[in-house]
Amino acid sequence: MKTTRPYAVLYLLACLGFGCSEQHDYSEQEVALEWAKMATHITQYTPANSPTFASRGFAYIGLTGYESIVHGYPGHNSMLGQLNGLEQLPQPDKEATYDWVLCLNAAQASIIQTIYVQTSDENKKKVDSLETAIYQSFSEKLEDISIAERSVAFGRAVADAIFEWSKTDGGHRGYLRNFDKEMQHPERPGSWKPPLFAQSFSHHPLHPHWGENRTFVQGNRDLPLPEMIPYDTLPGSPYYEQFNQVYQKDLILTQEEKEAAIWWGDDPDVTFTPPGHSYYITSLAIAQKNPPMITCVETYAKVGIAVADAFIKCWEWKYHFFTERANTFVPKYIDQEWESFWPDPPFPAFPSGHAIQAATAAVVLEDTFGTPFHFIDRAHEGRERDEVRDTDFVNREFNSFWEAAQETADSRFYGGIHIPHDNEVGLEKGKKVAQNVLNLQWKVNQ
Repeated sequence: MKTTRPYAVLYLLACLGFGCSEQHDYSEQEVALEWAKMATHITQYTPANSPTFASRGFAYIGLTGYESIVHGYPGHNSMLGQLNGLEQLPQPDKEATYDWVLCLNAAQASIIQTIYVQTSDENKKKVDSLETAIYQSFSEKLEDISIAERSVAFGRAVADAIFEWSKTDGGHRGYLRNFDKEMQHPERPGSWKPPLFAQSFSHHPLHPHWGENRTFVQGNRDLPLPEMIPYDTLPGSPYYEQFNQVYQKDLILTQEEKEAAIWWGDDPDVTFTPPGHSYYITSLAIAQKNPPMITCVETYAKVGIAVADAFIKCWEWKYHFFTERANTFVPKYIDQEWESFWPDPPFPAFPSGHAIQAATAAVVLEDTFGTPFHFIDRAHEGRERDEVRDTDFVNREFNSFWEAAQETADSRFYGGIHIPHDNEVGLEKGKKVAQNVLNLQWKVNQ
């Protein structure tokens, strides 16, 4: 879908729809932050979303931002030819002048509206309004309006090209096929079963073919299978004791552990999903450090791509092993009255999706901003108390990105939906996914 309305019309519509207030004078960094905020908003308030589809969306949104301005920064390389199947992208006229902020602005508006074509008209108006406000802020500083027009056209062309490429990855419009009713569930000891205590009413697992999607980075497609602890119901066996740890922890959960469990739940029906949480933490870091615009968009691109590849590989492995969760093992072999603190998500357990995606984001962010790094996660500030679990949403404070990733993984153990092995492998594999993204030639002479 292409946006072709003139900016004068967009501005009029924005005024009619939202009211014209005093124009805000955006900084370059604010532009990047505002579009990231918009991306998480659209993710949260678009129905039928999932962690899998959201991870894909953030990757294409982040990459589009980067590619829309990278040619304005000679020390940085395009991802053209470095990512799987990305062989064509528009190139700027070397003899012409561009306003790179306007390139970024147009590109972000376009890619959000094409990736999330199913979002509401109200959300589309919000995108149009932000695009128009930023355009007004920067175009009025230009003496030659043709620079603005050229920049907008280039940004949109980049977004259109990346969107066309996205259609071939296997996940295009994946929200239309969240649950495959034709899938035959493997029937073997320890295989996943739809639990009674679950986040979803579906008895079919989410996106069983997502692991077949094209990864962004070839090195991530080539990652080998992890090792899974062999199935065994004998008390004292490594497998049994993994589930016994979940059961025993549930008996002694502290209030702080309950707070962590609900904070990182990030149910896609009511939040911006786990990938959105990683994108949000990226914004916290960018807002705190206020780096140059190219660093802002490069960081969003790296985090988005790493998290998307983490989900593809995690889903490949989940459906290879098709392992059960504690809500089926514990009642059968340990305590028939038991149920987990947090409801089961609708897909197999091993390895943990929360752990792998949180690890990828943490590794990328530590590479960019270093460690230690103090920040306060306010993602769910103001949310109503979880009365079912008698627990409030309490802001989280961390001294490093990895500390946040570790708590993300631990939260699923506290919730009773992941054994320690799921989390350990997720964190380990997440590091490798992230490193493959960092190993791309982002900088000249890297």
